[in-house]
Amino acid sequence: MQKLFLTFFGAGLSPKAPGTVGSVAAAIVGYFILKLFSATTLFLATILISLIAISVINAYEKQSGEHDNGWIVIDEVAGVWLAFVISGATEIQMLLSLVFFRIFDILKPSIIGRIDRDVKGGLGVMGDDIVAGFVAGIASSMVYGILLKFNLASF
Repeated sequence: MQKLFLTFFGAGLSPKAPGTVGSVAAAIVGYFILKLFSATTLFLATILISLIAISVINAYEKQSGEHDNGWIVIDEVAGVWLAFVISGATEIQMLLSLVFFRIFDILKPSIIGRIDRDVKGGLGVMGDDIVAGFVAGIASSMVYGILLKFNLASF
């Protein structure tokens, strides 16, 4: 059950690019949550998943002795969902959020990288992705605003 949760129902078990696969799986589920419910529901789900994940990751790391195993993608789920909540619910905004999230998650600029390097346990695993999701949501909103200004948001 622990591995099922941490891999987001197996998405993290992808032999290639598990973080990207986990992010895309999170985007698909997030899309349906936004369309069927609301941004508030997605935000609350993000908080709930994040809190549970910190605890489950702490238990996994204590049991295995491994930190931030590559197949753990529940952190990507929280990051993508937070980016969606901040950016908005149009398909363009969600695509921009996903792309920006992956860029920030892979490159780990500034504080995102420091959190990844310096914070241990579940909070460290989740923290860098939550901050990457926050920054991705803001970047997506800014780009979407520019697209709207120049009437390019309907492509």
